[in-house]
Formats: sequence, structure tokens, C-alpha cells
Amino acid sequence: MQNLFRAIEPQQLTTNLFKLVGDDWLLITAGAPEKFNMMTAGWGGFGVLWGKPVCFCFIRPQRYTYGLMEESSVFTLTAFPEKYRNILDFCGTRSGRDVDKVAETGLSPVTGKAGGVYFQEADLVMECRKIYFQDLEPQHFLDPSIHNNYGSNDHHRMYIGEILNCLVKV
Repeated sequence: MQNLFRAIEPQQLTTNLFKLVGDDWLLITAGAPEKFNMMTAGWGGFGVLWGKPVCFCFIRPQRYTYGLMEESSVFTLTAFPEKYRNILDFCGTRSGRDVDKVAETGLSPVTGKAGGVYFQEADLVMECRKIYFQDLEPQHFLDPSIHNNYGSNDHHRMYIGEILNCLVKV
């Protein structure tokens, strides 16, 4: 298969990361090439922590991807062109417990250098190594309106991943 991506340093990204996460959405993919799942993410962030380029992503414990994330040391974040919006919507509203998302969406999985799964159709890939997690604790919410996101007390777990490989479509 022809290499459709070129590696860059995360610091070379010129993408508006606020738009990427909040408006365009990403797929978080966790698990091994033989068993993985992807879910849509509209929350998250990027930065530098402990001298490393990192991402922050959030997964609720009842999500199928959560168990795969717990078992995996590597995960990926992928961004897609707008024409894939319906696929991102599908991956955010269906559970991998109930449906084979790859079969349903037609996405083409690829295994990254660090063993993470990403998709040939993506424009941007970040292969990440988990380096920290923290469960969100409601007693630490300083803005009371944040509680409105948790009617079922199903607080997210935050994962911080070191961005090991950053790939852009050529």
C-alpha cells in the first residue's frame, strides 16, 4: 500500500486545534489491531506537559472504548475531511459492543509505528502513548454548571497521551 502520510513534529501543526476538537471532531481509537474501537471526541486538548507534546482526551467508564483504552498503552487521535462527518457522527452514537464500526463505515484501518490503529482516510493522525490518567472528581468543579454534564454521575476519565507520531496526509 502506498504511504499516504508524512511524519511531522507536533509543533509543526498549523491546524486550529480548538476548531479541530470542538467543531470538526476527532476519532479516539484504542485497542490492538486485532481488537479495537473508535469513538468520536468533541472534548479534549493539546499542549506541552513534562517537556513532552501531549493530548488530553476524556472517556466515560460505560463506553466500550474505555475498556480498550484501559488495556492499551497506545491510542490514536485522527481527524478527517468534512465529507466524513456522517462517519464521525455514527462512531459517536453507536457502541462498538453492538456494531462493527469498520464494517459499517468502510474505514480502512492501518497500524502505526507504535502499534496504534488509525485510518487511511484521515487527514491527520496522532499516535499517542498513555502517560497519565485521572478520574474527574465532581467536588473539584469550581463552576457549578459543569454538573449539568453529569446527570448520571458518570464522570469522565481524563487520559494524557504523549504524542509519539504525528502524520499528515500528503
